[in-house]
Amino acid sequence: MKITFFSTQPYDKEFFIKGNTPYGFEFTFFETHLGPHIVQAVEPTGAICVFVNDKVTAAVIAVLAQKGVKVIALRCAGFNNVDIEAAKAHQIHVCRVPAYSPEAVAEHALAMILTLNRKTHKAYNRVREQNFSLNGLLGFTLKGKTVGVIGTGHIGAAFCTIMAGMGCRVLAYDIQTNPTPAAMGITYLPLTQVLEQADIISLHCPLTPQTHHLINPTTLQNMKKGAMLINTSRGGLIDTHAVIEALKEHKLGYLGIDVYEQEEHIFFKDLSENIIADDTLQRLMAFPNVLVTAHQAFFTKEALEEITHITLNNVYELLHHKNFTNQTALLV
Repeated sequence: MKITFFSTQPYDKEFFIKGNTPYGFEFTFFETHLGPHIVQAVEPTGAICVFVNDKVTAAVIAVLAQKGVKVIALRCAGFNNVDIEAAKAHQIHVCRVPAYSPEAVAEHALAMILTLNRKTHKAYNRVREQNFSLNGLLGFTLKGKTVGVIGTGHIGAAFCTIMAGMGCRVLAYDIQTNPTPAAMGITYLPLTQVLEQADIISLHCPLTPQTHHLINPTTLQNMKKGAMLINTSRGGLIDTHAVIEALKEHKLGYLGIDVYEQEEHIFFKDLSENIIADDTLQRLMAFPNVLVTAHQAFFTKEALEEITHITLNNVYELLHHKNFTNQTALLV
């Protein structure tokens, strides 16, 4: 059977070709993202494999159904970019990778916290220019600080473990209590109380209609003055314009984002020779207390190997009508 990939990077080809030996799929790779502009060019295929910025709308799904697509496989955990009801109507299975090396994302969140706090990125550049001054590099001791974790699924739970190990007081908010952090002594509180008490807030929840712009003018006002906000989940969790105002007013002390609401035309591309027309992103990057990384939190060898194996196994089981073993991965 054939799988057609979209938003393909060189590392996608490397890991999926290497992981295909037990399955024997035929692959077609497109560098472009999936959307109305490209879907008509798709040859008949059993499955398509998409990533976070592909737009699998109802109109796109209708064309895919005409081309014989039986499976839409997301090589990521989030699925807000797929019209699930349209897929169901066309009897197309949708599967995802609900958990892949959650420690990879959690560790990147910690890396962003430490970089913003201890300003290691600035220190690195200074020393390369033979500037050994410490002025402007003052940080704070992480031990003893209160960390608020919004969303305690696989990644959020891994992040709780890391921050507790750093000696932090960890508070959590989620619509469901995860027994793993709870057994560690992590305290669950209402969102407002977490925001009010936390020195550092890290977002680890999916993007849904309920969580869209979870960080907004109201919730920003609930936060401690000078607090740090980290987002390694989905860009739409944050109202970017509200965050910019909070930074300008010194209400928000630090911001670290690995995701951005309008990232689809920017991230995963080399734009070093281009003029970026996104004034909002340019304004964000102008702040000295803002750190932006380009959706790389998942990007470890272990995570890519796991994503490859789970994705190919999902497709194999669905196309060959095997008993589907990973029920949390099956959306339709």
